[in-house]
Amino acid sequence: MEFGFFRGLPHNIFLLDIAGQLAFLIDIVLHFFLGYHQVHSNSLSLVLDHYQIAMRYLKSRFLFDLLACFPWDYIYKLTHNNEIVRYMLWIRLTRASRVTQFFDTLEKDTRINYLFTRIVKLFVVELYCTHTAACIFYYLATTLPPSQEGYTWIGSLKMGDYEYSDFRHINLWNRYVTSLYFAIVTMATVGYGDIHAVNVREMIFVMIYVSFDMILGAYLLGNMTALIVKGSKTEKFRDQMSDIMKYVNKNKLDSQICRQIKDHLRLKYDPSYSGSSFLQEIPTTIRTKISISLYEQFIQKVSVFKGCSSGFIKQIATKVNEEFFLPGELVTELGDVADKLYFVYHGELREKRGEDGYTEEETITLHTYSFFGHISFFCNIPQNSTVEAHEFCKVLRLDKKSFSEILKIYFLDGRVVLNNLLEVRDLNLQRKLLLSDFNLTVRNMETELATKLNCAAHDGHLDLVKRFIGFGADPRKTDYDGRTPLHISASKGYVDISSYLVEQGVNINAADKFGTTPLLEAIKNGHEEVASVLVNAGAILTIDDVGNFLCMTVAKKEFDLLKRVLACGVNPNARNYDQRTPLHIAASEGFFTMVELLLEAGASVLSKDRWGNTPLHEAHTGGNRNMIKMLEVAKVSQLAELSYDIHETPATPMLQSTNEIPKRRCIVYPFHPWDHKADKKEGVVLWVPQSIEELMKEAGKHLETTNNSYILSEQGGKILYVDMINNDEKLFLVNEAQIDPVSCILANNGQPQSHSSNKLGLALSLKAEL
Repeated sequence: MEFGFFRGLPHNIFLLDIAGQLAFLIDIVLHFFLGYHQVHSNSLSLVLDHYQIAMRYLKSRFLFDLLACFPWDYIYKLTHNNEIVRYMLWIRLTRASRVTQFFDTLEKDTRINYLFTRIVKLFVVELYCTHTAACIFYYLATTLPPSQEGYTWIGSLKMGDYEYSDFRHINLWNRYVTSLYFAIVTMATVGYGDIHAVNVREMIFVMIYVSFDMILGAYLLGNMTALIVKGSKTEKFRDQMSDIMKYVNKNKLDSQICRQIKDHLRLKYDPSYSGSSFLQEIPTTIRTKISISLYEQFIQKVSVFKGCSSGFIKQIATKVNEEFFLPGELVTELGDVADKLYFVYHGELREKRGEDGYTEEETITLHTYSFFGHISFFCNIPQNSTVEAHEFCKVLRLDKKSFSEILKIYFLDGRVVLNNLLEVRDLNLQRKLLLSDFNLTVRNMETELATKLNCAAHDGHLDLVKRFIGFGADPRKTDYDGRTPLHISASKGYVDISSYLVEQGVNINAADKFGTTPLLEAIKNGHEEVASVLVNAGAILTIDDVGNFLCMTVAKKEFDLLKRVLACGVNPNARNYDQRTPLHIAASEGFFTMVELLLEAGASVLSKDRWGNTPLHEAHTGGNRNMIKMLEVAKVSQLAELSYDIHETPATPMLQSTNEIPKRRCIVYPFHPWDHKADKKEGVVLWVPQSIEELMKEAGKHLETTNNSYILSEQGGKILYVDMINNDEKLFLVNEAQIDPVSCILANNGQPQSHSSNKLGLALSLKAEL
């Protein structure tokens, strides 16, 4: 209006214009502190950082807002009424975008009637366009020279007896109303002929304006129609149905599929069955409460969730989704690999099961609280059945991802679900479930919980142990080493944790994969109080392979452990795989105190290993005189006791087996052990007799050797006594005639000659005997 009606504002209007520009300046300042919403990564966030706000405003519309606040009328007067400066007033039109934002905000405000807001918005659009046209009409009339102003639409206008020939002196309000009247009747194309274009410039603008008005009228009428029809549920249904038909025709889909799509779309817009669609628009907390209220009681009655915790049931109720199926529709099909578990909420379905996934063998009716799709859901294998809706049905759907997330928190309920599934009589299904990833996941979770419980027992946190067991952790569950929490607490000496676990009814005699029981752990680590608690609870000291355990204990010099174990009544004469007793090991290693302890516990000096050696033989090998003396005294004592027992009581099988001397074999060859050229000569296998003379005599008879022979070992040593011969040892029967060839062979090879070797062998043999 300032551009069209004024050539410099009057004083009173000028002050009003300045006040308006000051308000716009304040608006600019406020925009540097006004937060905004920013969309990133499919999320909406509110930006309140002053630097980001300022940079965003400076890069967007700050320059136009600043230029619009300039006092262009004052500048126009300072430039001596330069017409080009007046054109800068059009920059202020950029602020019209704020009006659009204002109406967009009103349309989203549910407190204001939407129809009223839209009508007001359309009226403002129409008024703004006609107002602009009125200002342009007046501008066209005032830009001609004064001598030609009578040749304009307003200068030539005559309304009744009133003429506008001197229109510049007419009241501003009358001039504006006359211009607005011309713009409106022209826009509506209902001009009465009282006002019309006079010169060519006006005719051109009227043609452009009328052309624009046709578009503007279509816009206004279309929006008014849309307020009544467009946006209604019926219109949305019609639009979506039209899009579906185009898609079906374009892709040439089957008519049956097309019919099913139409039926589902009609069902979606049916107000009787689409009431839950609004749930997606409300907060998650409220939606969760609604789902629990609707489905918790139903989920509890589904057999697969029987016995599950209430928290688990609530989580399942919040994750299920509704689906509706019309009669004859397929829900799941044979051979499908589905990741959804279905529950029948209402209606009736028919399940046709096939044998090996191909031929139909039986039909089962599914009613409320039934479930299906579990084979593919839990076992990750194709469905072996087809499920079809027999009547209109409402089912609840649970996807596998949501179920897995719930199971991470309520993993103990996973075992309950698995046990419920295993109650079926189908052995094939049971086998598939046991081999499934679901079973593996449950077992891994249980093992992980058992490990956490063992860690709590290891650290001595009784409260944490109680909390884990309170959560459902089984204290009888073992970890990867087969160890229970009682093993750990007993090894660490935690009396309070051990007592609590015993009260929980754990197996106090359970052995881990190393054969160690909790009582043995307590004894090994010297925790007498824990051992007392276990013994009072009925624990029995059981050791797998007692002989090997005692021998290893002696070999590791664990005197205290040996003492505690023997005090618990362990047999000190237990043997290992070589028939050696702990006394053999202690005597061979020279452990005097351990030998003394074993003898006090009743260890036998007369026991022989598989080579026929007694602990006394081992002591002689070691050369410890005090130990030899102690063992000899013990031997005399034990022989005396044994003789007394033999005379006083009949010989028992145990005593007979103790006195029996096991037979030994040997292999005798008729050549010198260093004579490699005689390797192919055959030897003879003989039982070792009571003396070396009998052995040489028996061997000479079979090998046909001459007299003056003697027995050599593989190392060339001369054997004088049969006690030096081990079982299955290789021996060599040599006479003097064989010495010279051997001596020559050894001399050629750079080795010692036979005579010196025989002397060395004899010396070694004598040393061993001594």
